[in-house]
Amino acid sequence: MVQYNPKDWITFIFRFHKSDTFRQLIPMMIFIGLYSGGIAYVELNLWQLKDSSVVKNISIMHGMLGFVISLLLAYRTNTAYDRWWEGRKLWGTLVNNSRNLACKLAAMLKDDKDKKYLRFLISTYASILAKHLNNEAVGQVLFDGVELDIKANRHVPNQIAAMLFQKINDLYVSGKITGDQLILLNTEFQSFNEVCGACERIKNTPIPYSYSAFIKKFIFFYVMTLPFGYALSLGFLVIPVVVFIFYVLASLELIAEEIEDPFGTDSNDLPTAKIAANIKKHIEELL
Repeated sequence: MVQYNPKDWITFIFRFHKSDTFRQLIPMMIFIGLYSGGIAYVELNLWQLKDSSVVKNISIMHGMLGFVISLLLAYRTNTAYDRWWEGRKLWGTLVNNSRNLACKLAAMLKDDKDKKYLRFLISTYASILAKHLNNEAVGQVLFDGVELDIKANRHVPNQIAAMLFQKINDLYVSGKITGDQLILLNTEFQSFNEVCGACERIKNTPIPYSYSAFIKKFIFFYVMTLPFGYALSLGFLVIPVVVFIFYVLASLELIAEEIEDPFGTDSNDLPTAKIAANIKKHIEELL
């Protein structure tokens, strides 16, 4: 995730990073510019349509369609941002409940070995979940040099959660915690699986294909017809105007595509690995 100062306008204007939409759209912008120049040349020099009212009235259609496309892109961007923000709230919930669980266990347990094992499992769950959502392979999971029984072909976060609950249940069976304390711990433990399930719902349920494809087609045909309506009034200035309009519309769609899956490795995705590292740090302090 890109770290920045939101009050530094100059940096925003003149800074280009690897996820900037301008770099991604340069080939298509060049094509749109050449296409617009070709249409303007044909209309002005070959067809000589300077007095054609039919061509001039095309701009009226663009004005009406521009309002429609602005509504579609606003809805598209808001939907994508809602998914990004929901993912951030879920990881915030994981942070808070990991701390709460560690605080309760620190007060309940006396055996340092039990504390050490639970400290390891709680912090490991966050890091494993981050890798799971990013489709990264999970290697060996070691505790005190001993490899834990983790099967890579199964749902790894579930396996860590099962080990965590098994340890807490063993503490209850052995009398190290009471039944009331076991119930008190259940809320935080249950939230781990709820956070994982909600994150998987966001990741595995993209925007419907038909909706996404329609917006891309709409932008393409809208931009490709712009030179016909504005070449007569703008002349060859239609080239930078159409290129800029394409850049704005296509950039909004690219940004929405990037943030609708907030658990990847793009610059604007959530820093789940960093959040998991902070959880580990806080758990080690508390437990």
